[in-house]
Amino acid sequence: MTLSLDQITTIFLSVALLVLGTFLVKKVGFLNKFCIPAPVVGGLLFAVLATIAKSFGWFEITLDTSLQGLFMLTFFTTVGLGASFKLVKLGGKLLVIYWLACGFLALAQNTIGVSMAYLFDLHPLIGMMAGAVSMEGGHGAATAFGQTVEDLGINSALSIGVAAATFGLVAGGLIGGPVVKYLVTKYDLKSTETEEETEITLEESDKAIKSNTFFTQLLLITFCMALGTYLGSLFSSATGFVLPGYVGAMFVAVIVRNIVDKFNPKIVDMQSIGLVSDISLGIFLSMALMSIKLWEIADLALPLIAIVIVQVIFIILFGIFVLFRLLGKDYDAAVMVAGFTGHGLGATPNAMANMAAVTERFGPSKKAYLVVPIVGAFLIDVFAMPIIITTINLFQ
Repeated sequence: MTLSLDQITTIFLSVALLVLGTFLVKKVGFLNKFCIPAPVVGGLLFAVLATIAKSFGWFEITLDTSLQGLFMLTFFTTVGLGASFKLVKLGGKLLVIYWLACGFLALAQNTIGVSMAYLFDLHPLIGMMAGAVSMEGGHGAATAFGQTVEDLGINSALSIGVAAATFGLVAGGLIGGPVVKYLVTKYDLKSTETEEETEITLEESDKAIKSNTFFTQLLLITFCMALGTYLGSLFSSATGFVLPGYVGAMFVAVIVRNIVDKFNPKIVDMQSIGLVSDISLGIFLSMALMSIKLWEIADLALPLIAIVIVQVIFIILFGIFVLFRLLGKDYDAAVMVAGFTGHGLGATPNAMANMAAVTERFGPSKKAYLVVPIVGAFLIDVFAMPIIITTINLFQ
């Protein structure tokens, strides 16, 4: 028996699973500790139940996910609108070094993924899905690019990316603390701040969101979405180079944000942008994850785990022996390495959780709390996206 859900029911189900995931993250210690995103919890739970139902021959569920692309496009556009280059000046030299290190990490992760795919006699794009796409990119990029890669004929790319992102997210939460403890102990590092508050909210506002302000933000978002997808399609047609519409929209949004900042920085309201971002990402991820077919990646479990293990080992070694030294070999550098392992294998919330655990034990670090969120949340995709797109076009 097949249960077919229409567009409206599919959206309802994705929101319901998002709410359920939020509840479970709050109640289940493991999920909360490792900052597992709520839509990932709800969506994967549904995917597991659907797999069980299909395996026992009870019924199969088909979903209408035609609106998934719209939510995905909206999310990546909001990411671009958050990338103000004034933040780079605010972070100074350390931010630039950290940002460049993230760009190098994306290149290294793709190299590792593709190389190990050849080792296991798999298509290189399957290896890429366990590279920067799912490691630095997290579930959002894994889901978005997974669909792009599947459209190129690589079956199960989405499921592989989501699985790798989940493994990476857990690993990123596990290794941050031990890595910093090793650095603090070996170099006898101490925080130079004792009474200062470490938490920095980049876009802090207690004001209520007004409808006219909100509609201004929607105008910016939809303009960037429309122009970005059009230019991306035009570019792909002219060059034969695969450029997904959401990537074009994100880069148009980066340009628009920084042009607007030149004239009136108050036009972009990050409180409203953040709200749209959270809603679109939550529904997009929930919808994507609940529709993955877990049975398709059973045969790839061993290669996938092997690739992720190598990715984890690499980021540990790079963080300790390269990034820590580049950032100054002090306590702030050690805390930034904790953040780096968090979002380098998972997501920015993972990075913040890592740093919170470290600073609670060893002392505050204002520099780390300034640099890591700016790069992890806003700037990282400026380097990562071109690297991922180039890799796709090299091996399609």
